[in-house]
Amino acid sequence: ALKRMLNFNVPPVKNSTGEPVWKILIYDRFGQDIISPLLSVKELRDMGITLHLLLHSDRDAIPDVPAVYFVMPTEENIDRMCQDLRNQLYESYYLNFISAISRSKLEDIANAAISANAVTQVAKVFDQYLNFITLEDDMFVLCNQNKELVSYRAINRPDITDTEMETIMDTIVDSLFCFFVTLGAIPIIRCSRGTAAEMVAVKLDKKLRENLRDARNSLFTGDTLGAGQFSFQRPLLVLVDRNIDLATPLHHTWTYQALVHDVLDFHLNRVNLEESTGMESSPAGARPKKKNKKSYDLTASDKFWQKHKGSPFPEVAESVQQELESYRAQEDEVKRLKSIMGIEGEDEGAISMLSDNTAKLTSAVSSLPELLEKKRLIDLHTNVATAVLEHIKSRKLDVYFEYEEKIMSKSTLDKSLLDMISDPDAGTPEDKMRLFLIYYISSAQAPSEIDLEQYKKALMDAGCNLAPLSYIKQWKAFTKMASAPTSYGNTAPKPLGLFSRVMNTGSQFVMEGVKNLVLKQQNLPVTRILDNLMEMKSNPETDDYRYFDPKMLRGSDSSVPRNKNPFQEAIVFVVGGGNYIEYQNLIDYIKGKQGKHVLYGCSELFNATQ
Repeated sequence: ALKRMLNFNVPPVKNSTGEPVWKILIYDRFGQDIISPLLSVKELRDMGITLHLLLHSDRDAIPDVPAVYFVMPTEENIDRMCQDLRNQLYESYYLNFISAISRSKLEDIANAAISANAVTQVAKVFDQYLNFITLEDDMFVLCNQNKELVSYRAINRPDITDTEMETIMDTIVDSLFCFFVTLGAIPIIRCSRGTAAEMVAVKLDKKLRENLRDARNSLFTGDTLGAGQFSFQRPLLVLVDRNIDLATPLHHTWTYQALVHDVLDFHLNRVNLEESTGMESSPAGARPKKKNKKSYDLTASDKFWQKHKGSPFPEVAESVQQELESYRAQEDEVKRLKSIMGIEGEDEGAISMLSDNTAKLTSAVSSLPELLEKKRLIDLHTNVATAVLEHIKSRKLDVYFEYEEKIMSKSTLDKSLLDMISDPDAGTPEDKMRLFLIYYISSAQAPSEIDLEQYKKALMDAGCNLAPLSYIKQWKAFTKMASAPTSYGNTAPKPLGLFSRVMNTGSQFVMEGVKNLVLKQQNLPVTRILDNLMEMKSNPETDDYRYFDPKMLRGSDSSVPRNKNPFQEAIVFVVGGGNYIEYQNLIDYIKGKQGKHVLYGCSELFNATQ
């Protein structure tokens, strides 16, 4: 959809040899967040975008270029666009709104265009319905700018008013509506009762229904429908509320992507690292060295990331090491070839002059860019994985992960919780708090007051802030766990003995003392709910989920699905925030199902700290 928009809303032609039309792109922060995880600067340039600027920055007039705008239809954005028209900044204007623009705002633009005598220059005005951010082929979040408006806290504040709640729900529904317009599919909606997810479902059903009723302007007719991958069968949308499972977001994790998100600053597919400078002692009184910040993009084009983002960490470390070794072998080969040719220090230009000389060298030279890219990815993952490993070792995250898995799967514990909390070497106060909260949430009956006081004292001695506990306490009393505590399967991870390969002295990663834990596939609550609804299994957990079908003439308040066949496609959406642990769990679950697809969405992504 973005590529079509950047091509003036005509589908790009694949094989056109001509130059693209040069143009500039103007976006607001919302637009920037939507585009940046999907299109790199290079891809934008290939599509003819020579310049991309924020709407509210100082922009010079460029009178002979078309400008493509991609912004939210807010008051201030519209004012600024009108100003651009008055100042005659560009040759022509293609206005694209991320979310639908209201009639009155459209009239404001029209009036400005008339008074600026620029009506003919406004080439197209489009509602793009793209108000959501795609982070992976199978994952999206609603928004990044002012995400505190739809955060878990905003939805669950005790003092929230009805009107505030309406606004939050409308924001979420607007984005979900955009998502389905872009997919070109009308889902069948299931949701749990009595939660925020139910409010979203009711509103979304109504919005889809109204759009379908209005046959002339429906967004789901003709060319868009069936253009999606879901043409033959409608997808299932499962709306779940974060409150059904608060343990998973607090859980320490063991897979690469989720670890990066948990311990590093990872945001919209970009990770920011502080480079640790060498340990050499600075002379007394000297200013401490400034740490360099580096940021890396972890994208779909990064093959290593795609392959290993769901792997357990030890496996990742081992793979980085293997890649490094295979790269060194190839690098030596290039050096050898260069020296045969007697052009050690020469630049690449000189090599290409000799191109007819040997076929062998040509092949080496042609694989150079590929090798350099490989080297860049290896360096990137060496840095990221090393940063993660430092956290694992200093905070004993492997121990926490294993211990929490045991708590969640109700296995026997080899060490008392009190010892874990009071061990000064294991983890930060926050890690201890997370561990205790998971224990508290997962336990069938709450610990007795005496025990609780003991735990509290240990937590306070460890420097923990007890505020989260009092919230969870209320939350648990309030939900009274209408159902039994969510079960997390019953298999704990098995340690495989220490690493063999990684323990080689030559390795980049010193993994001493880190457990080599192997994951058993077990479904988290969200995945279990999806499995019940997608496969049409009967289960007390999900039997009373409401059923909506926006295509039906009359909405019915039933839990009885009309359609008894299992679904091929499903979208899971968590109202109140999601995380990579759940996402990975869904991906692993669906891998085992032939020909089925699942997408994971959430109102925001947060890690345990957030």
